[in-house]
Amino acid sequence: MYATGQGVAQDYQAALKWFLLAAEQGVASAQFSLGAMYANGEVVAQDYQAALKWLRLAAKQGYAHAQYNLGVMYANGQGVPQDDKAALKWFRLAVKQGDEEAQAAIDEMYTDGRVAD
Repeated sequence: MYATGQGVAQDYQAALKWFLLAAEQGVASAQFSLGAMYANGEVVAQDYQAALKWLRLAAKQGYAHAQYNLGVMYANGQGVPQDDKAALKWFRLAVKQGDEEAQAAIDEMYTDGRVAD
């Protein structure tokens, strides 16, 4: 609510505080939100290692958006060595849950000849 200003004044620092508290308790959506904030440098300084930490935690719980974002990081070599095989793994996990962005990313990888089964 603080991040989007729903029912309260928008306050990114308060949002960060609550995301962190929830993420530390294992809430996948909060872990994803923190990972995205660090990956994009929103509210916090861009930090791919912190992004990877939080996204991995959420992805391992089956959070599709985190799986997709991990795939993007591996595909682009953001904070990790560029690795199409790892990207494809994370994209496929997200696709199994109906993530259309992940499906488009896989299609693009095949179109660009980055992967072949």
